[in-house]
Amino acid sequence: MPETLLRNTFHVPAPPDAVRAHLSEPASYIGLSPLVVEVRDVRREAGLIHYVSVERFRFLGFLRYDNLIKVTLRPTEDAVEGEVDSPGGIRMTYRFALAARDGGTEVTDELRLRAAFGPLLGYAARQARAVQLARAGILADRAPAL
Repeated sequence: MPETLLRNTFHVPAPPDAVRAHLSEPASYIGLSPLVVEVRDVRREAGLIHYVSVERFRFLGFLRYDNLIKVTLRPTEDAVEGEVDSPGGIRMTYRFALAARDGGTEVTDELRLRAAFGPLLGYAARQARAVQLARAGILADRAPAL
């Protein structure tokens, strides 16, 4: 199965514990990922958080497609990790590594995507990269409220 790795490191002017807490809450991903418009069916169990995320895609400006993805979050001492199972055979693992730096948090956002075939992986990787880069600014903008 083809795969690709995407990485982005950025600074958030908030302490690591606050960033970890924010990234550990499913509702925080609404708007943090510009595609995510809703989270549902949140279940918590033994250090894991499971939920369904609704990603909204628009095609040609008027066609709407809501992609329901299954997400598992796993907060750790120095990171928030997770897995995504999306329709179409796209799988993603991710890790937000958090380190205290310069009065805030250095976040290393790493995504590993796999897909059944290359063209689908290319499309998913382009979408994931755009979200990843946007997330850095959105999370930094949310810092005062964390």
